[in-house]
Amino acid sequence: MQQDWNIKSRSEVCELTGRPFAEGETFYTVLFMDGEGFRRIDLCEEAWKSRSEDPAAEPVFSSWRSKFEPPAPPPPEPLQRDDAEGMLRRLIESNDPVHTNTRYLLAVMLERKRVLRPQPSPDKGTLIYERAGTGETFIVTDPGLSLSDLAAVQEEVTALLSGLTAPAEPVAESESTSASPSEEA
Repeated sequence: MQQDWNIKSRSEVCELTGRPFAEGETFYTVLFMDGEGFRRIDLCEEAWKSRSEDPAAEPVFSSWRSKFEPPAPPPPEPLQRDDAEGMLRRLIESNDPVHTNTRYLLAVMLERKRVLRPQPSPDKGTLIYERAGTGETFIVTDPGLSLSDLAAVQEEVTALLSGLTAPAEPVAESESTSASPSEEA
């Protein structure tokens, strides 16, 4: 399934009322699936209740409740560094199908570090994450990797994170039996 891989930021105001969220206020994030991909809106509790009571409301793909935390000003970064989150953002924005496995592995790594929080998804092939602190939504395809695929993807991620190589096509399983010049050294 081809999807739009944009990162959706948390809003600071309710989509329906236009009222800014207060620090610590409960709000609801709602994802819709339409012809363009995913669309995110954030609603205050009153707007969520009125929407859920409306029988003509648009069907929801996924939703969850959060506490509003105002975004902290970004600290100045003296040097650009390539970390797992930065790489995931770039690979999501590039939407290159070659990097589906890499996006998945980076998202799982960030989930284990509690940088990304999993959110409900009715589609088994789609993972939805919310970025802790900023509330940004990351949408990643679950490629259904097997254990035999994992080693090659881990090597690719390690190489990308260490800056040894630019993002390139991962090694296919059929190529793993033939030795490349770099493997012979």
